[in-house]
Amino acid sequence: MRRVLKWLAIGLVVLLVLATLGFLGWTRIARYPAFDSASTLAAEAEVERGWYVFEPADDPIAGFIFYPGGLVDPAAYAPLMQRLADAGVLAVVVPMPLDLAVFDSGAAGDVIDAYPAIDRWVIGGHSLGGAMAAEFASAHPEAIDGLVFLASYPAESTDLSTLDVPVLSIYGTEDGVAGDVFADSLERLPAATELLVLEGGNHAQFGDYGPQEGDGEATMSREEQQQRTAEAIVGLAETIAEAR
Repeated sequence: MRRVLKWLAIGLVVLLVLATLGFLGWTRIARYPAFDSASTLAAEAEVERGWYVFEPADDPIAGFIFYPGGLVDPAAYAPLMQRLADAGVLAVVVPMPLDLAVFDSGAAGDVIDAYPAIDRWVIGGHSLGGAMAAEFASAHPEAIDGLVFLASYPAESTDLSTLDVPVLSIYGTEDGVAGDVFADSLERLPAATELLVLEGGNHAQFGDYGPQEGDGEATMSREEQQQRTAEAIVGLAETIAEAR
């Protein structure tokens, strides 16, 4: 019996190792790489503790912490973040372990601690990144002044309806990834949530990568989708700054 139990234990360990290796391999195979132009722009950004930091020319009106979408190269969001920096917002992209924000949803706390001079913080994310940004907001409502969803929504178990900060949700009409449950998710957000619907936008065009499996075909250009997204985020940051 002991010998049988020993071989069973060895077998379970081997299966666990194989499953882990398989999962790690899948995250690399299924990853969405950034376009070369976005990778080049990201390489020009300041790197602080592994984050991509896009700094405005003058004192920032606010800081924006961004969680990338699941399995998306974080460099893909460099063009959008640069638009924010050009408009006066300090934008920090936080790369995640295995490109999955679920493994470090609390990372925003380290970013906030690293920039004590900034007293107004907005957190947001794309797709899975937005859901994990919502988890941080739910756990640390006192640490943030605004929350932004890009093609995203809080998990079913996360009710943010009483969250006392401005919330902005941006969504493309041709989104084929998040579309089925998006409408129902609005019940878990504050009643005053600002909803920006981008006619012709899709899921992937918030970043510079793609196409994404299951996504719809955009009829809005990537540049326009990101420009309107940046304008809305900057508008939220300005509103927060004026309220202080």
